Amino acid sequence: MRFRDLKKQSNKNNQTTDKKQTINPTYYIYRIKALIVDLFMIYMPIMYIMTYGVLDGKEALQGSSIAPLIATIIYGFIYAAFLSRTGQTPGKKAYEIKVVDSKTFENIGFFRAFLRFFVFLFTVTTLIGLFLPVLRKDNKLLHDILLSTTIKAFPSLEK
Repeated sequence: MRFRDLKKQSNKNNQTTDKKQTINPTYYIYRIKALIVDLFMIYMPIMYIMTYGVLDGKEALQGSSIAPLIATIIYGFIYAAFLSRTGQTPGKKAYEIKVVDSKTFENIGFFRAFLRFFVFLFTVTTLIGLFLPVLRKDNKLLHDILLSTTIKAFPSLEK
């Protein structure tokens, strides 16, 4: 076989493996929009139930330090259940993005998704990792880096 043919075959193999293993990072704004949708679709109903179903109203919620923590933990469980089952929360589904493992591109497990949620809370609280997408080529946030996850965009969002 000639060298030219071998090189063409090698390039063909590299192109097919590159397509399988590279995922274009999603636009940062879609991640923010997906978070806002999730907050309104999941967290707000939890807070409403906590305020008016469990407690005696907004004064009781404002006076309680444990109720918002319990609501956040419940939200974390629901968030982790969505991510471990389908890789998408309702907000991520609306914007056609999916959370997957960085190496295998498969869905992540429940414990890892739950841990990702709390690392995300730390990231948002301290503002450390929110500016990382500006500095990195792959647009990963701190919780994506620490837990080896990435955001997969469906073909309509990919460049």
